[in-house]
Amino acid sequence: MTRPIDDLITVRDCLRYAASRFSEAGLYFGHGTDNVWDEAVLLVMRSLHLPLENNTLFLDARLTRDERQVILERIDRRVQDRKPVAYLIGEAWFMGLPFRVDERVLVPRSPMAELLEAGLQPWLADRPVERVLDLCTGSGCIGIAAASVFTDARVDLSDVSEDALEVARTNIQLHGLEDRVRAVRSDVFDQLEGRYDVILSNPPYVDAEDMADMPDEYHHEPRLGLEAGHDGLAIAHRILDRAADHLNPGGLLIVEVGNSWGALDDAYPQLPFTWLEFDNGGDGVFVLTRETLVEGLGKS
Repeated sequence: MTRPIDDLITVRDCLRYAASRFSEAGLYFGHGTDNVWDEAVLLVMRSLHLPLENNTLFLDARLTRDERQVILERIDRRVQDRKPVAYLIGEAWFMGLPFRVDERVLVPRSPMAELLEAGLQPWLADRPVERVLDLCTGSGCIGIAAASVFTDARVDLSDVSEDALEVARTNIQLHGLEDRVRAVRSDVFDQLEGRYDVILSNPPYVDAEDMADMPDEYHHEPRLGLEAGHDGLAIAHRILDRAADHLNPGGLLIVEVGNSWGALDDAYPQLPFTWLEFDNGGDGVFVLTRETLVEGLGKS
């Protein structure tokens, strides 16, 4: 009886085989793709260090036995262990930029990428951006993407997890941003000083019910980056309580709370959250100005 490694000769063969295995296994897609074929393309092409687009030239290229072995092992792990492809290949993309990732950080997938591509307009208007904070940064993808948009700004990537910050530092180096971007360990705002023009945050926001019901793929991600109490708002409360103290006049607070957005709306009826809509999918992201926070929470 022949083995798959003997039958799969070309890139095209491996793509077809991966798609068939993924379809048969009934995998969950939520870490960069949303269908069997795109998942197969991501795993096979990036395992071979080939481009994800304009790659038809390579489809009939013959693979070495070692290359086929790597691909087959990763297909097996994706199917049997339900491990996200990003962890298998050590790479994820955010706002068109590559990032190193592993199981110390969440796989980048925030809809904030779309917001950053638009330069935070229209909410930023003509206000200059000199300092940006990516709070609960994980891999650093949001803050580094912001640095690529606001090319004169200094950016802090903050996280309570030193493991996550190690990954973020590798991504700072990957993008050659050591002169403008730094990684800072802080439990929300506790170890941070100064004020920012923009605070971006994709904090833990998964409530207890959603944690219990999550597909197996999400259980490979660090719980510290996901769970946030029974209602998913444990970190959001802390952010709202102190964000105004760390924002410049006219500054923006932009936070993703996912499915917990309804609970947040109910918890703060005095705050006029602007809930953003995205062309590429995603929800649960709000925008507030410093002045709105101060007025709504009765701060000075």
